[in-house]
Amino acid sequence: MSLTQEQKDLIFNSIRDIKDFPKEGIIFKDITTLLNNKEAYQALMNHFEERYKSYNLDYIAGIDSRGFIFGAALADRLGIGFVPVRKKGKLPGTTVCEKYELEYGFDEVEIHLDAFPIKDARVLLIDDLIATGGTANAAAKLIKHVNANLVEVCFLLNLKFLSGDKKVAEHAPVYSVLEI
Repeated sequence: MSLTQEQKDLIFNSIRDIKDFPKEGIIFKDITTLLNNKEAYQALMNHFEERYKSYNLDYIAGIDSRGFIFGAALADRLGIGFVPVRKKGKLPGTTVCEKYELEYGFDEVEIHLDAFPIKDARVLLIDDLIATGGTANAAAKLIKHVNANLVEVCFLLNLKFLSGDKKVAEHAPVYSVLEI
């Protein structure tokens, strides 16, 4: 279930830093270089599969948009359903939404009201990175709002210095592959 230091290094070193994106002073963690590195992506997905195969999950919920990449692939590997948590206005049908604060305002995420047709569904929430935790916290609230069981929240990267994981941990345990 654990990654070797060599595997962690492979994954970490496949993620590139983009300085001053999306604005000056930010160092953006670009996972596109992880995705096109077949050894790094396979090591990561094998790790996720090994970790979660015994969790008896019913669904994986992925946060818009990079959580879709890991979440859908993992759901396929585990033979379970995938549920997207989208930015407001992107889902058809009846949805519920949750507002969260950004450093420069507010945003909202939403999920279908009937996203988890299994009663008391066991759900893993996944995304690529947690920073301040606003989006993940809102997504966790939505999953609970539609009466699903949030088993764990998973991230590839945790920017520990921003403490977003503490906010999300109020809803479920948090697991991060790498911490910065």
